[in-house]
Amino acid sequence: MAQVTSEPDAGAPTPSEEISVEVSQQVIGRSPWELFWRRFRKDRFALVGMVFVAIIIVLALTAPLIATRFHGPNDVHLDRLDSFGIPTGPQHGFWFGVDTAGRDLMIRVIYGARTSLFIAFFATGMATLIGVTLGMLAGFYRGKMDTLISRTIDVVLSLPVLLLALGLVSACGLAKDGCLGGLIKPGLLLVSYVIALFSWPYIARIVRGQVLSLREKEFIEAARSMGSNNRRIMFREVLPNVAAPIIVYTTLIIPNNILFEAALSFLGVGVPQETPSWGRQLSEAGGIFTVAWWMMLFPGLFLFLTTLAFNLVGDGLRDALDPRTGG
Repeated sequence: MAQVTSEPDAGAPTPSEEISVEVSQQVIGRSPWELFWRRFRKDRFALVGMVFVAIIIVLALTAPLIATRFHGPNDVHLDRLDSFGIPTGPQHGFWFGVDTAGRDLMIRVIYGARTSLFIAFFATGMATLIGVTLGMLAGFYRGKMDTLISRTIDVVLSLPVLLLALGLVSACGLAKDGCLGGLIKPGLLLVSYVIALFSWPYIARIVRGQVLSLREKEFIEAARSMGSNNRRIMFREVLPNVAAPIIVYTTLIIPNNILFEAALSFLGVGVPQETPSWGRQLSEAGGIFTVAWWMMLFPGLFLFLTTLAFNLVGDGLRDALDPRTGG
Protein backbone atom coordinates (compact mmCIF):
# COMPACT_ATOMS: atom_id res chain seq x y z
CA MET A 1 0.00 0.00 0.00
CA ALA A 2 1.54 3.22 -1.08
CA GLN A 3 1.98 6.00 1.49
CA VAL A 4 0.60 9.36 0.44
CA THR A 5 2.43 12.51 1.60
CA SER A 6 0.83 15.90 1.33
CA GLU A 7 2.81 18.94 0.28
CA PRO A 8 2.12 22.25 2.13
CA ASP A 9 0.14 24.83 0.25
CA ALA A 10 2.20 27.51 -1.32
CA GLY A 11 0.06 30.27 0.22
CA ALA A 12 -0.18 28.81 3.74
CA PRO A 13 2.05 30.43 6.42
CA THR A 14 4.89 28.36 7.82
CA PRO A 15 5.15 27.74 11.59
CA SER A 16 7.90 30.36 11.92
CA GLU A 17 5.72 32.94 10.16
CA GLU A 18 2.79 32.13 12.46
CA ILE A 19 4.98 32.70 15.50
CA SER A 20 6.19 36.05 14.16
CA VAL A 21 2.59 37.14 13.52
CA GLU A 22 1.60 36.20 17.06
CA VAL A 23 4.54 38.12 18.50
CA SER A 24 3.70 41.21 16.43
CA GLN A 25 0.11 41.07 17.64
CA GLN A 26 1.07 40.98 21.31
CA VAL A 27 0.12 44.03 23.37
CA ILE A 28 3.09 46.25 24.04
CA GLY A 29 3.32 47.15 27.73
CA ARG A 30 3.28 50.84 28.63
CA SER A 31 4.59 52.50 31.76
CA PRO A 32 2.21 54.52 33.99
CA TRP A 33 3.79 57.73 32.67
CA GLU A 34 3.15 56.69 29.05
CA LEU A 35 -0.47 55.85 29.86
CA PHE A 36 -0.90 59.20 31.63
CA TRP A 37 0.60 61.22 28.80
CA ARG A 38 -1.42 59.30 26.19
CA ARG A 39 -4.65 60.27 27.96
CA PHE A 40 -3.58 63.80 28.82
CA ARG A 41 -2.53 64.82 25.31
CA LYS A 42 -5.97 63.91 23.98
CA ASP A 43 -7.40 66.83 25.98
CA ARG A 44 -6.65 69.83 23.77
CA PHE A 45 -8.02 72.31 26.28
CA ALA A 46 -5.71 70.98 28.99
CA LEU A 47 -2.72 71.29 26.65
CA VAL A 48 -3.64 74.88 25.83
CA GLY A 49 -4.01 75.59 29.54
CA MET A 50 -0.61 74.07 30.24
CA VAL A 51 1.00 76.20 27.53
CA PHE A 52 -0.56 79.37 28.95
CA VAL A 53 0.52 78.47 32.49
CA ALA A 54 4.06 77.94 31.20
CA ILE A 55 3.98 81.35 29.48
CA ILE A 56 2.77 83.07 32.66
CA ILE A 57 5.48 81.38 34.72
CA VAL A 58 8.17 82.44 32.23
CA LEU A 59 6.88 86.03 32.26
CA ALA A 60 6.86 86.06 36.06
CA LEU A 61 10.40 84.72 36.28
CA THR A 62 11.77 87.11 33.66
CA ALA A 63 9.89 90.19 34.89
CA PRO A 64 13.07 91.98 36.06
CA LEU A 65 14.71 91.40 32.66
CA ILE A 66 11.64 92.73 30.87
CA ALA A 67 11.56 95.76 33.16
CA THR A 68 15.13 96.68 32.22
CA ARG A 69 14.00 97.10 28.60
CA PHE A 70 11.00 99.23 29.54
CA HIS A 71 10.43 100.73 33.01
CA GLY A 72 10.50 99.70 36.64
CA PRO A 73 7.21 98.62 38.26
CA ASN A 74 7.15 101.69 40.52
CA ASP A 75 8.65 104.26 38.13
CA VAL A 76 6.38 107.29 37.85
CA HIS A 77 5.92 109.03 34.48
CA LEU A 78 3.91 112.17 35.12
CA ASP A 79 4.30 113.20 31.49
CA ARG A 80 1.96 110.30 30.59
CA LEU A 81 -0.91 111.95 32.47
CA ASP A 82 -3.02 114.56 30.72
CA SER A 83 -3.65 118.06 32.02
CA PHE A 84 -6.46 116.76 34.26
CA GLY A 85 -4.28 114.01 35.76
CA ILE A 86 -6.07 111.23 33.87
CA PRO A 87 -3.79 108.40 32.68
CA THR A 88 -3.29 107.80 28.99
CA GLY A 89 -4.03 104.53 27.24
CA PRO A 90 -1.90 102.05 25.30
CA GLN A 91 0.83 103.77 23.29
CA HIS A 92 4.37 103.34 22.08
CA GLY A 93 6.60 102.36 24.98
CA PHE A 94 3.59 101.76 27.25
CA TRP A 95 1.76 98.90 25.58
CA PHE A 96 -0.93 98.58 28.29
CA GLY A 97 -1.07 102.29 29.07
CA VAL A 98 -0.35 103.79 32.50
CA ASP A 99 -2.23 103.85 35.79
CA THR A 100 -3.38 106.83 37.85
CA ALA A 101 0.15 107.33 39.22
CA GLY A 102 1.76 107.27 35.77
CA ARG A 103 3.31 103.81 36.18
CA ASP A 104 3.73 101.38 33.29
CA LEU A 105 0.71 99.08 33.54
CA MET A 106 2.23 96.28 31.46
CA ILE A 107 5.22 95.94 33.78
CA ARG A 108 2.97 96.04 36.84
CA VAL A 109 0.73 93.34 35.35
CA ILE A 110 3.75 91.11 34.75
CA TYR A 111 5.02 91.74 38.27
CA GLY A 112 1.50 91.01 39.47
CA ALA A 113 1.91 87.53 37.99
CA ARG A 114 4.97 87.06 40.21
CA THR A 115 2.93 88.04 43.25
CA SER A 116 -0.04 85.83 42.43
CA LEU A 117 2.00 82.77 41.50
CA PHE A 118 4.32 83.03 44.48
CA ILE A 119 1.45 83.28 46.95
CA ALA A 120 -0.59 80.60 45.18
CA PHE A 121 2.24 78.06 44.97
CA PHE A 122 3.59 78.73 48.46
CA ALA A 123 0.17 78.72 50.13
CA THR A 124 -0.93 75.64 48.18
CA GLY A 125 2.29 73.83 49.11
CA MET A 126 1.77 74.52 52.82
CA ALA A 127 -1.91 73.58 52.66
CA THR A 128 -1.07 70.34 50.83
CA LEU A 129 1.61 69.40 53.35
CA ILE A 130 -0.68 70.01 56.32
CA GLY A 131 -3.74 68.46 54.70
CA VAL A 132 -1.98 65.31 53.49
CA THR A 133 -0.29 64.73 56.84
CA LEU A 134 -3.42 65.18 58.94
CA GLY A 135 -5.63 63.35 56.45
CA MET A 136 -3.36 60.31 56.41
CA LEU A 137 -3.15 60.24 60.20
CA ALA A 138 -6.93 60.49 60.56
CA GLY A 139 -7.70 57.85 57.93
CA PHE A 140 -5.00 55.38 58.91
CA TYR A 141 -5.21 55.40 62.71
CA ARG A 142 -8.93 56.24 63.03
CA GLY A 143 -10.31 56.23 66.60
CA LYS A 144 -9.52 59.27 68.75
CA MET A 145 -7.01 60.58 66.23
CA ASP A 146 -9.65 60.59 63.50
CA THR A 147 -12.22 62.21 65.78
CA LEU A 148 -9.87 65.01 66.83
CA ILE A 149 -8.70 65.83 63.31
CA SER A 150 -12.18 65.51 61.77
CA ARG A 151 -13.73 67.84 64.35
CA THR A 152 -10.92 70.34 63.78
CA ILE A 153 -11.65 70.22 60.05
CA ASP A 154 -15.35 70.84 60.72
CA VAL A 155 -14.55 73.84 62.91
CA VAL A 156 -12.22 75.42 60.33
CA LEU A 157 -14.71 74.84 57.50
CA SER A 158 -17.49 76.49 59.51
CA LEU A 159 -15.53 79.72 60.01
CA PRO A 160 -16.31 82.84 57.93
CA VAL A 161 -13.17 82.59 55.84
CA LEU A 162 -13.09 86.00 54.19
CA LEU A 163 -13.90 87.94 57.36
CA LEU A 164 -11.30 86.12 59.41
CA ALA A 165 -8.73 86.49 56.64
CA LEU A 166 -9.40 90.22 56.50
CA GLY A 167 -9.03 90.49 60.26
CA LEU A 168 -5.81 88.47 60.44
CA VAL A 169 -4.13 90.24 57.53
CA SER A 170 -5.21 93.64 58.84
CA ALA A 171 -4.04 92.93 62.39
CA CYS A 172 -0.65 91.62 61.29
CA GLY A 173 -0.22 93.85 58.26
CA LEU A 174 -0.92 97.17 59.94
CA ALA A 175 1.40 96.51 62.87
CA LYS A 176 4.99 97.50 62.19
CA ASP A 177 6.46 94.42 63.86
CA GLY A 178 3.85 92.00 62.51
CA CYS A 179 2.37 89.23 64.66
CA LEU A 180 3.63 86.75 67.26
CA GLY A 181 6.38 89.02 68.47
CA GLY A 182 7.67 89.75 64.99
CA LEU A 183 7.68 86.12 63.86
CA ILE A 184 5.18 86.83 61.06
CA LYS A 185 6.03 89.96 59.10
CA PRO A 186 3.68 91.87 56.76
CA GLY A 187 4.07 90.97 53.11
CA LEU A 188 3.72 88.03 50.77
CA LEU A 189 4.41 85.42 53.43
CA LEU A 190 1.68 86.76 55.69
CA VAL A 191 -0.94 86.46 52.94
CA SER A 192 0.36 82.97 52.09
CA TYR A 193 0.06 81.83 55.72
CA VAL A 194 -3.51 83.10 55.99
CA ILE A 195 -4.58 81.44 52.73
CA ALA A 196 -2.95 78.14 53.73
CA LEU A 197 -4.66 78.31 57.12
CA PHE A 198 -8.07 78.07 55.48
CA SER A 199 -7.16 75.77 52.55
CA TRP A 200 -5.78 72.62 54.19
CA PRO A 201 -9.12 71.15 55.46
CA TYR A 202 -10.35 70.42 51.93
CA ILE A 203 -7.25 68.39 51.07
CA ALA A 204 -7.33 66.66 54.46
CA ARG A 205 -10.90 65.47 53.89
CA ILE A 206 -10.09 64.04 50.47
CA VAL A 207 -6.97 62.24 51.71
CA ARG A 208 -8.78 60.90 54.77
CA GLY A 209 -11.52 59.37 52.64
CA GLN A 210 -9.00 57.76 50.28
CA VAL A 211 -6.91 56.34 53.14
CA LEU A 212 -9.97 54.93 54.91
CA SER A 213 -10.74 52.79 51.88
CA LEU A 214 -7.12 51.85 51.13
CA ARG A 215 -6.25 50.63 54.62
CA GLU A 216 -8.70 47.75 54.24
CA LYS A 217 -7.21 46.50 50.96
CA GLU A 218 -5.43 43.17 50.62
CA PHE A 219 -2.02 44.65 49.78
CA ILE A 220 -2.02 46.50 53.12
CA GLU A 221 -2.69 43.25 54.96
CA ALA A 222 0.06 41.60 52.92
CA ALA A 223 2.50 44.34 53.93
CA ARG A 224 1.57 43.86 57.58
CA SER A 225 2.08 40.10 57.33
CA MET A 226 5.58 40.72 55.98
CA GLY A 227 6.48 42.72 59.09
CA SER A 228 6.11 46.29 57.80
CA ASN A 229 5.42 48.88 60.49
CA ASN A 230 2.75 51.59 60.26
CA ARG A 231 5.14 54.30 59.07
CA ARG A 232 6.49 52.16 56.26
CA ILE A 233 2.97 51.17 55.19
CA MET A 234 1.83 54.81 55.17
CA PHE A 235 4.74 56.09 53.08
CA ARG A 236 5.45 53.07 50.87
CA GLU A 237 1.98 51.63 50.30
CA VAL A 238 -0.71 54.23 51.07
CA LEU A 239 0.83 57.53 49.98
CA PRO A 240 1.69 56.46 46.38
CA ASN A 241 -1.92 55.32 45.93
CA VAL A 242 -3.35 58.69 46.99
CA ALA A 243 -0.85 60.70 44.95
CA ALA A 244 -3.20 61.06 41.96
CA PRO A 245 -6.10 62.77 43.82
CA ILE A 246 -3.59 64.92 45.71
CA ILE A 247 -2.02 66.14 42.45
CA VAL A 248 -5.40 66.81 40.88
CA TYR A 249 -6.84 68.71 43.82
CA THR A 250 -3.63 70.67 44.32
CA THR A 251 -3.82 71.83 40.72
CA LEU A 252 -7.46 72.82 41.17
CA ILE A 253 -6.87 74.70 44.43
CA ILE A 254 -4.14 76.91 42.95
CA PRO A 255 -6.59 79.14 40.99
CA ASN A 256 -8.78 79.43 44.09
CA ASN A 257 -5.80 80.72 46.05
CA ILE A 258 -4.95 83.16 43.26
CA LEU A 259 -8.48 84.54 43.49
CA PHE A 260 -8.24 84.59 47.30
CA GLU A 261 -5.13 86.75 47.14
CA ALA A 262 -6.74 88.99 44.53
CA ALA A 263 -9.80 89.44 46.76
CA LEU A 264 -7.67 90.44 49.76
CA SER A 265 -5.63 92.85 47.65
CA PHE A 266 -8.83 94.23 46.08
CA LEU A 267 -10.08 95.03 49.59
CA GLY A 268 -6.79 96.74 50.41
CA VAL A 269 -5.45 94.29 53.01
CA GLY A 270 -3.38 91.98 50.83
CA VAL A 271 0.18 92.59 49.76
CA PRO A 272 1.94 95.90 50.57
CA GLN A 273 1.03 98.97 48.55
CA GLU A 274 4.30 99.05 46.61
CA THR A 275 3.97 95.39 45.54
CA PRO A 276 2.10 94.99 42.22
CA SER A 277 -0.98 92.78 42.49
CA TRP A 278 -3.80 92.07 40.06
CA GLY A 279 -6.39 92.48 42.79
CA ARG A 280 -5.07 95.86 43.87
CA GLN A 281 -4.88 97.02 40.25
CA LEU A 282 -8.53 96.11 39.78
CA SER A 283 -9.38 98.01 42.95
CA GLU A 284 -7.52 101.10 41.73
CA ALA A 285 -9.36 100.91 38.40
CA GLY A 286 -12.79 100.77 40.04
CA GLY A 287 -13.31 104.52 40.21
CA ILE A 288 -11.84 105.46 36.85
CA PHE A 289 -12.55 102.55 34.49
CA THR A 290 -15.12 104.58 32.53
CA VAL A 291 -12.33 106.84 31.20
CA ALA A 292 -9.38 104.46 31.66
CA TRP A 293 -10.74 101.08 30.58
CA TRP A 294 -7.26 99.58 30.12
CA MET A 295 -6.62 99.73 33.88
CA MET A 296 -9.34 97.13 34.46
CA LEU A 297 -9.11 95.20 31.20
CA PHE A 298 -5.51 93.93 31.31
CA PRO A 299 -5.23 92.90 35.00
CA GLY A 300 -8.70 91.35 34.84
CA LEU A 301 -7.90 89.52 31.60
CA PHE A 302 -4.67 88.06 32.99
CA LEU A 303 -6.41 87.05 36.21
CA PHE A 304 -9.24 85.38 34.29
CA LEU A 305 -7.00 83.54 31.82
CA THR A 306 -4.59 82.33 34.51
CA THR A 307 -7.32 80.86 36.71
CA LEU A 308 -9.02 79.35 33.66
CA ALA A 309 -5.75 77.77 32.50
CA PHE A 310 -5.10 76.16 35.90
CA ASN A 311 -8.66 74.82 35.98
CA LEU A 312 -8.27 73.32 32.50
CA VAL A 313 -4.99 71.67 33.50
CA GLY A 314 -6.59 70.33 36.66
CA ASP A 315 -9.50 68.84 34.73
CA GLY A 316 -7.10 67.26 32.26
CA LEU A 317 -5.00 65.76 35.05
CA ARG A 318 -8.11 64.36 36.72
CA ASP A 319 -9.16 62.58 33.54
CA ALA A 320 -5.66 61.37 32.69
CA LEU A 321 -4.94 60.00 36.16
CA ASP A 322 -8.28 58.24 36.42
CA PRO A 323 -7.62 54.53 35.80
CA ARG A 324 -11.20 54.07 34.57
CA THR A 325 -10.50 56.40 31.64
CA GLY A 326 -9.99 54.54 28.41
CA GLY A 327 -6.94 55.04 26.28
